[in-house]
Amino acid sequence: MPIELHPLPFPTTALLPQLSARQIELHHGVHQRASVETVNRLIAGTDWEGSEAQPADLARIVRESQGALFEAASQAWNQAFQWRCLRSRSGGAEPLGALGERIRRQFGDVTQLGHAFCEAGRALFGSGWVWLVALPDGRLAVQVTRNAGTPLTGDAVPLLACSVWEHAYYLDYQNERGRYLEAFWQRVNWEFVENQLP
Repeated sequence: MPIELHPLPFPTTALLPQLSARQIELHHGVHQRASVETVNRLIAGTDWEGSEAQPADLARIVRESQGALFEAASQAWNQAFQWRCLRSRSGGAEPLGALGERIRRQFGDVTQLGHAFCEAGRALFGSGWVWLVALPDGRLAVQVTRNAGTPLTGDAVPLLACSVWEHAYYLDYQNERGRYLEAFWQRVNWEFVENQLP
């Protein structure tokens, strides 16, 4: 079975006023769809294609591929992960429980984590991703990856992802990446992020 473009976990209007429906449709319906279609074209006839009994595994393709296939698969995986990191209008509050405790221990509080996350995204030259990850020793860290890079290819566990590719924010924020990052931070789905903790 081919890789599918999964529907968004919320309506395209659910992230207003931080992200417009038009911006989300461009990112999901055009760019993410193109990544998924490229993956399916490139895995046709390979072991990665999967079958009815064993559907194609996007994370496996990311970890095992190179070149154009890696770039398309990683972008598709990163984009799908990012949508689950966001909450709709009725979404939750600040992180609690184990995640909240680890954030306080590592960063002081969620506000300081937000500053570190947004600053990392502002400072990244060119396109890429900003991540909150869990390191193998249990610490949390903010990381950036360039272009289609992803923590899936290393030892860190991705908890939160934000695209800083221009197509993720240009319609709403033009070249003001910092404003976009601050708006993104207001929509983080902390329940999902905590559920990713190893």
